[in-house]
Amino acid sequence: MEEKNKTDYKSLIDLSRLPKHIAVIMDGNGRWAKQRGKARVFGHKNGVKAVRAVTEACAETGVEYLTLYAFSTENWNRPALEVSALMELLVFTIGREIKTLQKNNIRLNAIGNIDSLPNKCNLALKKAIEETRNNTRMTLTLALSYGSREEIHRAFIRMYQDVQEGKIAVEDINPESIRDYLYTYNIPDPELLIRTSGEYRVSNFLLWQIAYTEFIFTDKLWPEIDKEDVYEYICQFQNRERRFGKISEQINR
Repeated sequence: MEEKNKTDYKSLIDLSRLPKHIAVIMDGNGRWAKQRGKARVFGHKNGVKAVRAVTEACAETGVEYLTLYAFSTENWNRPALEVSALMELLVFTIGREIKTLQKNNIRLNAIGNIDSLPNKCNLALKKAIEETRNNTRMTLTLALSYGSREEIHRAFIRMYQDVQEGKIAVEDINPESIRDYLYTYNIPDPELLIRTSGEYRVSNFLLWQIAYTEFIFTDKLWPEIDKEDVYEYICQFQNRERRFGKISEQINR
């Protein structure tokens, strides 16, 4: 039966005030599968549908950057069978979605310790990145084997090495120059972060980059997320006042 009085959030979006970059912590695949008496990998497979829906909604709306937290450095501690299934699913999904990315003019990107991925995953990922590198409609970034503390640690080491080699001076180190050493050096900081499954933590994700990001937490499990949810979250974002340390009167002048 068709739901009555459902808000058409897409029509309410102000296209002149879109978040340029949306980041998503995708959580709840395992719980979604457990609720249905299935193995966790069943949830991961159905989570791919949500990835497609969110990507399409962002691209169609005009969001320029979408970053999905797909696999953290801590996820390597999960049962080996689940990790193996996730890696196989990653390879399969990337290979299947290249044509869709090309058709929709979406560029694929990846951040994290990519070299720690199995060789098959690494090759599939690099192939897709190369084939879509000239696409301009939206950049879809997968955070894979990603941990923000590891990212910052790596940045400090590289910065120290450059100081030692005379490439930069200590006086040149500031928040802007630090940003140049992060995985996201060529991506604007996210303006909106969405976290699913009723959890209220950022789980070592983009800790430097989310200093002034707006957060939305939803009880929905990741496989339940659809386009309408994305439109609603964008509307919520647009209804917030972003002051960046100022007061309302300064913003509304």
